[in-house]
Amino acid sequence: MTYTTLVSTELLAAHLDAWAIVDCRFDLQREAWGREEYLAGHIPGAVYAHLNEDLSSERTGRNGRHPLPAVDALAATLSRFGIDRDTQVVVYDQDAGLFASRLWWLLKYLGHDAVALLDGGWAKWTRERRPTRSGPESRRATAFTPSPKPEMRIAIDDVMARLEDRATLLVDARATDRFEGRAETIDPVAGHIPGAINHFYKWNVTDEGTMRPADVLRENFERVLGGRTPDQAVMYCGSGVSACHNLLAMEHAGLPGAKLYPGSWSEWSSDPSRPIETGPARPHTR
Repeated sequence: MTYTTLVSTELLAAHLDAWAIVDCRFDLQREAWGREEYLAGHIPGAVYAHLNEDLSSERTGRNGRHPLPAVDALAATLSRFGIDRDTQVVVYDQDAGLFASRLWWLLKYLGHDAVALLDGGWAKWTRERRPTRSGPESRRATAFTPSPKPEMRIAIDDVMARLEDRATLLVDARATDRFEGRAETIDPVAGHIPGAINHFYKWNVTDEGTMRPADVLRENFERVLGGRTPDQAVMYCGSGVSACHNLLAMEHAGLPGAKLYPGSWSEWSSDPSRPIETGPARPHTR
């Protein structure tokens, strides 16, 4: 059986020797933290993926904080992780899946559907006193053959062209205070893309850091869509990371097809000629 959205800690524990496990723990304020935590303890067999080094490309100052890696570079990384087209992959991070969902989306983007997020992540795994291991680990290298799906993403020029298109819905995954421009803690410019609405990625999870039930997610996202189909939605965030959590939650809810704007607010706001809005979302009717 292939798992494509979530797996439980119980299920992963039963497949430790069969599946490729990737630890994606990260801290935006201290980039070395995730690797340090991985080396101190991780799920047995897991390899480590660094958000900046493995799951992003070089920044230019105009392409966002976490530009998508080139297809060939990402395929080489996945090959190094021992992932080929027949491998079931499980990704996790410290808890709710903020960073792991980025790798989930990247694998989907390269045509690899057999990837799922560990529901509850490292926090749930260790709460349950499941086995851990310290030090670096690796898997036997293999050959990952990418089959990119460009329809899963949208470029900045296309976002700009759709600003007045009411059939397109821009959804911002950042916290509401950042979306409204009241407390920008990461990027130099506050606000959001004009016409966007806000769906904070943490609204997808419970207080314990596990994903809400699929029917609850579906109800929530149908309310967000406001009668639109998922393929009319474009997800973005600060740098193309937490937006992937919304995409994963939508797919788990049976609403696949929304697109990612990878450059997100950090790319959009890097050019002062691009329009911005602050404050609550304005009414967004079709």
